Amino acid sequence: MRTVLLGQFTDGQAAALAARLDAAGIVWWHKGSGSLVRWLDASTWGVRVFVDADRLEDARSYAQEVLASEG
Repeated sequence: MRTVLLGQFTDGQAAALAARLDAAGIVWWHKGSGSLVRWLDASTWGVRVFVDADRLEDARSYAQEVLASEG
């Protein structure tokens, strides 16, 4: 299976997105950074979420829903 980067999200957004991806049966994984790394490198402000490349469009729609729900 090939995975692709879906995007970078806050911890809360990533948690909400993970629940939706799991419910949809989309394989995903994340790469989070510790607080020290986040403090040292501003580009690592959140969680990077990777998804099954074959389900990228589905995952994008879930990500948009999560972001829209935050107002």
